[in-house]
Parts: sequence; structure tokens; C-alpha cells
Amino acid sequence: MAAESEAHNDYQAHSKGYERFLVLMKWGTILSAITGAVFVLIIAS
Repeated sequence: MAAESEAHNDYQAHSKGYERFLVLMKWGTILSAITGAVFVLIIAS
């Protein structure tokens, strides 16, 4: 019984960590695309 509870807690911790990772990747991708577009516009002008 204790092992199942511990495994459940581990799963919750990993799930939260992975969710944070996905949010970081999403915003990092968006900011990188915006930064790249700005540089392209600056270079092109």
C-alpha cells in the first residue's frame, strides 16, 4: 500500500514538472519566432 501511494506522489511530481517544461518550451518557441522575425525585418530594411 505504501509503495502505491509513493508511486502516485512521484507521478504527480513528474506530471507537474513536465507541465512546466511544456509551458517553458511553448513560450520559448513563441519568443524565439518573434525575435527571429524582428531581426529579419531589421536586416531586410
